[in-house]
Amino acid sequence: MTTDAASTGWRALFAPAWIPAIAVMLGGILLHSMNVLMMATVLPSIVGEIGGAVLMSWPTTAYLASSIIAATCTGLLAAALGTGRTFALGAGIFAIGTLVIGFAPAMAHVIAGRLIQGLGGGLLSALAYVLVRQVFPSSLWARAFALLSSIWGISVLVGPLVGGVFADSGRWRGAFLAIAALAVSLALLALWTLPRTAKNEAAAAGVPLGRVALICLAIAAMSLAAVADTPPSKAAMIAAAAAAFAVALWTDRRSRSRLLPSDAFSPRTPTGIGLWMVLLLSIAYTPMSIFGPLFLQHIHGLSPLAAGYTVATSSMGWTIVSVLIAAAGAVWSSRLIVLGPLTTMLGLLGVGALMPTGPFAALVLAISLIGTGAGFCWAFIAQRTMAGARPGDEDAAAGAVATVQQVGMAFGAAIAGLVANVIGFAGGLQHQAILDAARWVPTSFALAALIVCALGLMLNRIARRAPGGL
Repeated sequence: MTTDAASTGWRALFAPAWIPAIAVMLGGILLHSMNVLMMATVLPSIVGEIGGAVLMSWPTTAYLASSIIAATCTGLLAAALGTGRTFALGAGIFAIGTLVIGFAPAMAHVIAGRLIQGLGGGLLSALAYVLVRQVFPSSLWARAFALLSSIWGISVLVGPLVGGVFADSGRWRGAFLAIAALAVSLALLALWTLPRTAKNEAAAAGVPLGRVALICLAIAAMSLAAVADTPPSKAAMIAAAAAAFAVALWTDRRSRSRLLPSDAFSPRTPTGIGLWMVLLLSIAYTPMSIFGPLFLQHIHGLSPLAAGYTVATSSMGWTIVSVLIAAAGAVWSSRLIVLGPLTTMLGLLGVGALMPTGPFAALVLAISLIGTGAGFCWAFIAQRTMAGARPGDEDAAAGAVATVQQVGMAFGAAIAGLVANVIGFAGGLQHQAILDAARWVPTSFALAALIVCALGLMLNRIARRAPGGL
């Protein structure tokens, strides 16, 4: 595509040749995002029927841990099966996991279903990010990411609606049957719109299973810390999680077939800093999606449907602002990279202060600020992470955005569960424990957003020093 055509704005994004890829990318993100919001809406009903309050963060952690495994297999599977079959495989696996949850008799079965779901969701989300880089010119990346983010606007309406309607009627299992049907439909759409033929090139390096296992071990250790009985055992699990993650990064840096770019998490390169920002911003965004509906139902008396939509205002804020600022120039994008995490931090602090007592209108505003801040900066962080990749690391950087996002959300879920259980959830859903968790769970994540703000300043400083920089 010519430079002129690539720079004509939103119209260029919808060139006829790109429509099939766009349809599948949006379908995959919709399946993932609707499932996240629906699960948040029905989780209190699940716990009310089959128990497992102490494990409330585990369904999210299980989903994200298996998503990471699947994301690392995406390139190999796409090379072996073709894009269409890989997408269909991901959607099919997702449907199977969803059915396991729909028929689950205990929380352990819900967690198992989420593990299976994550394998499918990881394929879908990683392929969406890789397709952005492969399909569109760099001048359209910000708009493409905004388009992917905009699908959350649909899921904001559909996810809580599906979950809330079924939960309000006391039939939460039906929500998962509906999601399974959607996943099957997406599989058929992928086979119809994307190439089924495999690539001629082989993925000789294979899947870095050892490093993936270390990352999953780190996530599992954080989850075990949430349910450990004594402070020394909690500290040991946290230390084990940090060590496993550090070893995974160290090993990856020295491998020929890297899971992440060669400068991943380096404090001296745009890609390295960008991945730190993706990780920490994902951690900061996670706790409200897990515990928000529970807090709103128990403290403010909202129905599952109303609680789901209230939490979804965060996603709506992300969607709206990401579309509005997609065309921002270099100067404003640099400002938003710092302003975004600062806004998320203020939202988290506001939720911590207002969730136990209200007023409710101010609380809803604070919830929306969490997602609004992420929407301000997410596309520009991803764009700089990919654009700053070293030669040969371009595809690895694109895939790493989705992988690191899932790692961050998994760590965020584990940490949120740890904080909630330390405060009192380990003894059951007592009213005072819920009040204390409502204050301290969101407040404890504000530090992560503040660090992202500082990293944004570092990223802008590197951009100014680069030839032709700001």
